[in-house]
Amino acid sequence: MDDSKDRKLPDLASLRIDASARTTGTSKRPRLIIAAVVALLIMIVLISVAVKNKKVTVEVAIARPAAESKGAVVLNASGYVTPRRRSTIAAKITARVREMLVEEGMQVKEGQVLAYLDDSDAKVRLAAAQAALQVARAGVKELEVNEVDAVRTLRRVKNLHREKVASRENLDHTQAAADALGARRKLALEQVQSAQAQMEVARQDLDNCTVRAPFPGIVVSKDAQVGEMVSPISAGGGFTRTGIATIVDMDSLEIEVDVNESYIAKVTAGQKVDAVLDAYPDWHIPASVRTTIPTADRQKATVKVRIAFDKLDPRILPDMGVKVSFISSETTAPATGAQAIIPKEALRDADGKQVVFAVVNGRIEQRAVKPGPQRGGDVEIISGIKAGDTVVVSSQETLRDGLRAETK
Repeated sequence: MDDSKDRKLPDLASLRIDASARTTGTSKRPRLIIAAVVALLIMIVLISVAVKNKKVTVEVAIARPAAESKGAVVLNASGYVTPRRRSTIAAKITARVREMLVEEGMQVKEGQVLAYLDDSDAKVRLAAAQAALQVARAGVKELEVNEVDAVRTLRRVKNLHREKVASRENLDHTQAAADALGARRKLALEQVQSAQAQMEVARQDLDNCTVRAPFPGIVVSKDAQVGEMVSPISAGGGFTRTGIATIVDMDSLEIEVDVNESYIAKVTAGQKVDAVLDAYPDWHIPASVRTTIPTADRQKATVKVRIAFDKLDPRILPDMGVKVSFISSETTAPATGAQAIIPKEALRDADGKQVVFAVVNGRIEQRAVKPGPQRGGDVEIISGIKAGDTVVVSSQETLRDGLRAETK
């Protein structure tokens, strides 16, 4: 019997794809494409929002009025803030520091105690001087009593000599004894004065163990510690201090700059100066020339100029770096029609145009400006920026419209 005849052949109709199933598969593709497009759009929106909300750290300055400058800048220079009165307080004697009463930054008054030195030896010397004075005064008392007795004896001998009872020799001896006691009393009085002077020296030595401030100011350096030796002379090498503390009179702060001798003719006493501290680049401090030191430095070919602040401020500290602009005495009206003055670092070039990045409500705003002439480290702005606007001076990142700004 042939089994091949009994085997069923495959039904080709079973391999046919149902029309409903084919329709369902093709309808899923548009949905996947649409979902991908929507996800891409959402991603783009999120990235743009993140970029827009990104904070950039910028250094800013305030645009100043154009009429603020009353003359043209004739010279620029740099220097440092220095005090006219600055003193490293030293002890008058060599002694060990027993107690320090000051720290850096402390405000002190004139006569305030800065430190106490070891005064044990000075107290002993003072006690010895007081004892010597008492002994000298006691000796005077004894001689005064003896002198009074000698004067009475001399008076009696003189009466007896007139009555021819006492001899001339006896009178002379009595007179000599009285005169000797008088001379010894005077010597004793001189010794008392000498003992008083020695006691004053000992008392002064004791007072020298207390170190006081010679003028009011601020302590900028603490130069000695408890237990160290201090001396007015350099004794003992590196183991002996010569100073207790350094005091600066903050009311005597001024600016000291070196001006090239080729331009010193442009500087005159009382000349107006615009000063800018390196620590506060957007703060313009009015000042004026106090004096020009009448000598030149042949090594640097410069002349030292001292400039006084019109008004002192607690932010001004000794040894701060400062840039100054000397202003001519001739008043110049702003014929350019400038609206503001900004640091020239704030002016930038973008696609061939002069722009300034302003900070408005915490966001960067790019503005096209029309610059005018420069005034030292500043530049006039004729249009695009007005006085009082906040402009970006520097930034470590690329700036553009809409970025959030964080000022430092």
